[in-house]
Amino acid sequence: MVMAGVLAGCGTGGGGSDGSTLTAYVYGDDAVKVQQAAVDSFNTTSKVKVKLVAVPGTDYVNKLRSAMGSPDAPDIFFNWGGGSVKPYADAGKLLDLTATVRDDAVLRDGFLPSVMTAGGLGGKVYGIPMRGMQPVMLFYNKALFAEHAIEPPRTWQELRKAVSTFKAAGITPFALGGSDKWPELMWMEYLLDRIGGPEVFRRIQDGDPGGWGDPAVLEAARTVRQLVDDGAFGTNFTSVDYGNGGAPALLNQGKAAMHLMGSWEYSTQLGKAPGFAEKDLGWTAFPTVAGGAGDPANVVGNPTNYWSVNARTKHKDTAVAFLRTMASQSYAQALVDNGDVPTTSGAASMLSGSPDPRFATDQYEMVRKAPSFTLSWDQALEARYATPLLTEISKLFAGRSTPEQFVDAMRAAK
Repeated sequence: MVMAGVLAGCGTGGGGSDGSTLTAYVYGDDAVKVQQAAVDSFNTTSKVKVKLVAVPGTDYVNKLRSAMGSPDAPDIFFNWGGGSVKPYADAGKLLDLTATVRDDAVLRDGFLPSVMTAGGLGGKVYGIPMRGMQPVMLFYNKALFAEHAIEPPRTWQELRKAVSTFKAAGITPFALGGSDKWPELMWMEYLLDRIGGPEVFRRIQDGDPGGWGDPAVLEAARTVRQLVDDGAFGTNFTSVDYGNGGAPALLNQGKAAMHLMGSWEYSTQLGKAPGFAEKDLGWTAFPTVAGGAGDPANVVGNPTNYWSVNARTKHKDTAVAFLRTMASQSYAQALVDNGDVPTTSGAASMLSGSPDPRFATDQYEMVRKAPSFTLSWDQALEARYATPLLTEISKLFAGRSTPEQFVDAMRAAK
């Protein structure tokens, strides 16, 4: 695909618009059909038309970065919130939507509060939710738990007891795709939230590197090392992958009892081991940590994806009008029909049509009740911090650095 020509031809400046067209970049995957249908519907009544440009997923970040630095930048673009848009916000290239959302009931009340907050920066709104939610959940093998007569862990004490029980039985307590690094990050994300509360990482995300020196970060890193030393992940997790199905297979084959993973684990298991997914796959929230400052209802993961608006667009009103359609019942229903769980406030009544209504409802309620939804760290932070973070988290899990060294390395990251 000759993407350079496509991108260069999107517009003639002023945010990529040619005067009567508003250009929207979207991540090119199977879900694009939902966004295309929304665009087609919007264009039937809008004088200014929206033109959707699907950029192949592997090229998306680089193509967007290149386009945003040119006169042909898109008017609207797909992103992950947080660090993925911070460089654009810092450069004044994003439209601050804070006042718009505050004064518009559809946008203000149309989405789950924790999801709206998670997509912002420094208390400001820069994005409107446009896809489904993906919280990190604790999945488990129901057959193994029944066989060993224990319940899914609700507290950290119960989690450590489960680790001891399964380890003694020759079963790896937790599957972990350590070779991919990012699955390890989920443990630090939840532990820091439970121990120190979401404010600790929020400081870091908002640009305060001193946040890495918070005592809760060190305690979370020490807890990770304790898990590794206790054998919670087995002995060869650094060579197990997620992307190629290694970690999910451990769970569905009964070689591992639990797996901390994003909600997409359900569809992964449904595709790889449908019998297991339909009968023996269980899920629950991350356990509480005694004495921690974080609310046990908090979640981490990928709240959703967002539409952001170029500050230079010539069609601000049209862009906002299009963003308002993301809160509509028809758009939410299209997401449900595509297998997603919408982040809109009234989506609960639609979930009976999901592939697994119980899983979809549990996931939705978990996020709806969450006081805070922390974006995955490697997406919340700019690449210059996210890259060393993944390196250092891998070293911590593998025992190549201490918790103290992890903290020092992240404090020194530039």
